[in-house]
Amino acid sequence: MAERLTRCRRMARRRDHPAGVGFLERIIIHVDMDAFYASVEMRDDPSLIGKPVIIGSLPTERGVVSTCSYEARKYGVHSAMNIKEAYRLCPNGVYMRPNFEKYKRISEQLHEIWDSYATSSEPIALDEAFLDVTGTAVTFEKAREFAHAIKERVLNEVGLSCSVGLAYSKTAAKIASEEMKPDGYFEIRTPEEYMELIMDRDVNVLYGVGKKTAERLHKAGINTVRDVLENTGDVIDALGNNGEQIIEIAKGIDDREVTPYRPEDAKSISREITFQVDVSDYDLLSDVLFLIALNVEERAKSHGLHGTGVSLKVTYSDMKSITRSRNTASTVNAVSIHREAVSMLMALKKRPVRLIGAGMFNVTNSKIRQMTLDEIFDDCTGGQPAYIRNEFAKLKDRYRIDFESNLDQIFYLDSLHKTAELMRKRRLRPGNLD
Repeated sequence: MAERLTRCRRMARRRDHPAGVGFLERIIIHVDMDAFYASVEMRDDPSLIGKPVIIGSLPTERGVVSTCSYEARKYGVHSAMNIKEAYRLCPNGVYMRPNFEKYKRISEQLHEIWDSYATSSEPIALDEAFLDVTGTAVTFEKAREFAHAIKERVLNEVGLSCSVGLAYSKTAAKIASEEMKPDGYFEIRTPEEYMELIMDRDVNVLYGVGKKTAERLHKAGINTVRDVLENTGDVIDALGNNGEQIIEIAKGIDDREVTPYRPEDAKSISREITFQVDVSDYDLLSDVLFLIALNVEERAKSHGLHGTGVSLKVTYSDMKSITRSRNTASTVNAVSIHREAVSMLMALKKRPVRLIGAGMFNVTNSKIRQMTLDEIFDDCTGGQPAYIRNEFAKLKDRYRIDFESNLDQIFYLDSLHKTAELMRKRRLRPGNLD
């Protein structure tokens, strides 16, 4: 098999593009689950089928929509929308908090299916990936069989639907997968087909055009892909060097390879928490930073990584965000992350805080083995288990939470958020410890 893949890669060649620029002959599949979180909940509770299911924060809380069912989208609800706006649009919706641990387990099943068809796979999210099937499929006809097999297996083995796009590039495959959602299939074989499909669509359809870039183009009178191609000089004037890349994408030129994700390629690792009520108690913020620091260290060590810088992020009640960072003389750990983050926090102006986060940067590969829960006091804490024990003792005294027996509460994102909220409530009402 390996020899066959090598031979197929050598066969890849450049063909002349109508615009005079070659493109690398590849066969790319893009798989995207349909309303993933909501679909999982409907699969597990059939009574939700046909209802506007909205996954994210609850209407009485702060937060946004993570995803929603297609029934909810009919009301104008969409991902990243403020949850209160979603409730205004869809007061009769079924609002649910996400169960990330369940979604992660299902995601592992999905990626195992997808990876079996590809020479390389690039996960974009729990529910989305690019697959390079150039070496395994060889032809578009065989790749089409792969695409339909993926849809069938995902439905039969996982009980969910997905949309699949097949194309000659990553950009085109992404466009294709969105073309027939939900539960759709579409293919784009050439740059000509790609350009014909999107020519009169808004510029935000193009890879690399986000909200701010689209606004700059619109301000310059460039609203559609056709406008981009017919006014290349204006595009470059508006966007500078980035404009040339946007023009190439508009022409269907995209030689980006499918790149498998490697944790060691991360430049930073961080965690942040949004409180349901603004916090003015900076001792509470310090305690929450301690839990975040432990979480960051565990995530880094689980991938064999370490860093030499500490970062802090604070968002105040007026939504103004401030970030601070410090380089350190040695490898950071939970203790140094906590100390440095608290030091930077205390140097800031004391105002009500909506969000707080911390992390490490200058991340590199490490041969330090993964820390286990049983070893947290004896290993990988910078040789300072007394500091860790002392902090846990203070937390137990302040919040009546036995972290030593329930460390999973801080090693999973959803549990970390819930724990921070419990700490906030108990700090405000120390007599109420139910």
